[in-house]
Amino acid sequence: MPAVPTRRASLARRIILALLFGLAVAGAVLTTAPPASAASQGAGFGTWAPLSAHGWHGSMLIDGVHTYCIVPGLPAPTGPSTDHGVRGDAAGLSPQQLAGINHLVTTYGQTADPVQAASVGWAVKAIADLDTTLHSWGYPGDSLAGAVDHIFSRLAPEHSADIQQKAEAYYAEGMAVTVPGADAALTLTTDDADPRRGTLRMDGGAGTAVILALENAVFAETGTAELARTVPGTAYEIRAVAPDDAGAPFTVRASAAVSATIAPAVRYFTTEGQQHTAGPGGSVHYTVTTEDDIPRPVVFSPGITTQVLAPESATGHFVDDVTLTPVEGVWPRSADGAFVPVRATAVVYRTDAAPAGPDVPADAVPVGELELVTEPAQGGGTYRVTSPWQLPGPGYYTAVWEIAASAQEPSVAPHLERDYRWSEDFGVPSQVLHVPTPPVAQPAPDDAPRALAATGLWDDAGARVGAGGCAALLAGVAILVHLAQRRRVAAR
Repeated sequence: MPAVPTRRASLARRIILALLFGLAVAGAVLTTAPPASAASQGAGFGTWAPLSAHGWHGSMLIDGVHTYCIVPGLPAPTGPSTDHGVRGDAAGLSPQQLAGINHLVTTYGQTADPVQAASVGWAVKAIADLDTTLHSWGYPGDSLAGAVDHIFSRLAPEHSADIQQKAEAYYAEGMAVTVPGADAALTLTTDDADPRRGTLRMDGGAGTAVILALENAVFAETGTAELARTVPGTAYEIRAVAPDDAGAPFTVRASAAVSATIAPAVRYFTTEGQQHTAGPGGSVHYTVTTEDDIPRPVVFSPGITTQVLAPESATGHFVDDVTLTPVEGVWPRSADGAFVPVRATAVVYRTDAAPAGPDVPADAVPVGELELVTEPAQGGGTYRVTSPWQLPGPGYYTAVWEIAASAQEPSVAPHLERDYRWSEDFGVPSQVLHVPTPPVAQPAPDDAPRALAATGLWDDAGARVGAGGCAALLAGVAILVHLAQRRRVAAR
């Protein structure tokens, strides 16, 4: 099935979606909590104090939640901490950074394992500020593993290799997290051969649940306007449905309700003069929308009923009253409100005997064609069609009308079903015109005396002429009788 895309989410729309989503998280999703108690040592390695020789590398417990540093270089948060709730603007970090950090602290950070907690701590700080994370302890290189080893070769050398490996893996995983909504795009397509058909596909949209919904269309699989448990990247067939009987072009709209497990936000804590930390930011719900770029034409199925002007005619033109009405659907309108002009054609056949139908017999002779194009101001209805040619002679004349998608103007063809063809049966009684054979002329009664006068035996008044006698008279009578018999035979 050939298909043409009608809309794709542009880069600008994606950026706007991400910005709007960020504002929603920062504002509408914001929850404000009173100041929490001071953070306490979680899982990790080092000295739990604002400043120390090797620092603290791991989690900080605030109200039972493992949180992690997001501003490398500041003292450990041992003082009273303030809970700012779930924020999409924590520490000025981007949605991409916050989504990656939220993923790590949620997936791996809520742990009592010191090696795993220390690895998450290094990865989170690297996502927030890689340069400061690498060099805040005097490491001169540009490798995250090297910076980890710079500290752990002295702090806990037996765990250094493991933490290096995990920190680099977590960092790569966090950096690869896609901001929910930033990559989400819905695409509607229209079948160029049948605008009632098409597909809807969602690309991207990291989430655990996607619900697709349609306006002015239904999903072909279910016949409903909503489809749950859909899979990103899958094209679902749709069937467009006009919203009313106006016949005007209409637009299909689609939306996707996505529930993403990781929001581009974190639970944000600050400690005055000390570290800012991040806890799990939870999930997020967002909506992606799209619609047709070009309205879809209304598709219908037109048909014809016909009535010849008179059942019999001596001569003249073939005159037909043709009524066009929708067999299915409503008569469509163009964008300017005018009815779509539909072209119908007919072939007129001649047969010697009354037609029986429904198929055109082999002896039927086509004698001419008829054509009708409906008026934009009227649409369907009854039109009188007169042939531009004369009936050629006696016989039975039958018109067979049809409407074919292939016979329409390019702008009209999309309003009909693919390969649409409506055809009238042959021999419909209301379509038959009979031209009878004219009667043969008979001699008038006073022709006999004139014929006798031509023999010379009688004058025009019936008087006897000459003295030829009975022989001449009998011969004349015999001739007349013979002529009369030949005429009767010919008349049969």
